[in-house]
Amino acid sequence: MSILQPLKNAMTVDVEDYFQVSAFEPYIAKSQWETLPHRVEKNTQRILDIFEARDIKATFFTLGWVAERYPDLVKRIIKDGHELACHGYEHIRVTEQTPEQFREDVSRTKKILEALSGKEVKGYRAASYSIGAKNLWALDVLQEEGFEYSSSIYPVKHDLYGMPDAPRFMFEPIAGSDFKEIPITTVKFGSKNLPCGGGGFFRFYPYVFSKWAFNHVNNTEKQPGIFYFHPWEIDPEQPRQTGLSLKTRTRHYLNLQRMENRIQQLLTDFKWDTMENIFLNKS
Repeated sequence: MSILQPLKNAMTVDVEDYFQVSAFEPYIAKSQWETLPHRVEKNTQRILDIFEARDIKATFFTLGWVAERYPDLVKRIIKDGHELACHGYEHIRVTEQTPEQFREDVSRTKKILEALSGKEVKGYRAASYSIGAKNLWALDVLQEEGFEYSSSIYPVKHDLYGMPDAPRFMFEPIAGSDFKEIPITTVKFGSKNLPCGGGGFFRFYPYVFSKWAFNHVNNTEKQPGIFYFHPWEIDPEQPRQTGLSLKTRTRHYLNLQRMENRIQQLLTDFKWDTMENIFLNKS
């Protein structure tokens, strides 16, 4: 009798630096980016080392801005067997773009990433999960520009993003197309979806909740999950910004010193692969 293998989940990294997060937009102008200490290369290399030690493959949703400045980082992502995907050029939320601006942004970034990697870029993730009920036109643009999937909708209610009525698992939002939207993982609690796919929520909740949630999604709902985090989240020594609101300060800095150990535990407790392999290739 064959033994059922555990479901694989998608491990994803949003490759951006600490000063590029949406919550810092009121405090750090884009004109300052070049003058600030850059830490994204070192932190992403550390993540690549962690994955290499465990033979884990992941998807790296990478800013074009970062790729242009650190082409060797992109080349290592590919050399190590990971999937390279698009996170836009400079972390502009889709809610702040016209359809024309969005098309230019994703097309430009796709070309940059493909030129550096020599690989077709199939996936896209919006800055701050900024595709929702009011701008679903963005999915049509992505399909027209040659992307095969998006992971940009978070089916939760949140003050900055979210589409709580969206399907919780992969769906095809465009009639007559194989293009896929693959939402970030949530777990159903009563009538609400609780976020459990990573980022600040992963740092806020006790680890035992995240472990339970992924086990529930895998073993009860029989679905693969998606986990995401950022290179700056394993960097408690990053430069601290002043003048932040209490909410922003808490969200950004909470439990950074615990994040790497929690990631290591998550890598031990579950099986992982790329978005492409799990959702497109069905490996």
